[in-house]
Amino acid sequence: MVVCTIGFSKKSLREFIAKLRDAGVEKVIDVRLNNTSQLAGYAKKEDLEYILELVGIGYEHRPEFAPTETLFKEYKNKKIPWDEFQVLFNRLLEERKPLENFDLAKQPEVICLLCAEGKAVHCHRRLVAEYMQKHVGGLEIKHL
Repeated sequence: MVVCTIGFSKKSLREFIAKLRDAGVEKVIDVRLNNTSQLAGYAKKEDLEYILELVGIGYEHRPEFAPTETLFKEYKNKKIPWDEFQVLFNRLLEERKPLENFDLAKQPEVICLLCAEGKAVHCHRRLVAEYMQKHVGGLEIKHL
């Protein structure tokens, strides 16, 4: 199984869809806590779900893979550094145990974790992919 990750910011819709198609993504897993903001543009939940349906890609929103609003704001407002965010978010995932209600074995062969951040290096979607890889053997991670 392949778990891709992608952020929609700084990508046109055309580029976004091309990256998903080129990677063979069959389903997008939205790991944002809030996905209805007007600022999300084409990635607003209902619009994104419709666009993906048009190109034959599934969509599912899984906010249990998102940081809490407080944790996210503390990082974005630079009250905590990335290293601390990483530790706190990984601890949150271990406490939540989100894979108990999200069976990766029942997912398509290629899924893609979605959030807003342009690059995966300082994004929670990378940490979610690594969490999945740690708890389920045989996963390959690709950052789009």
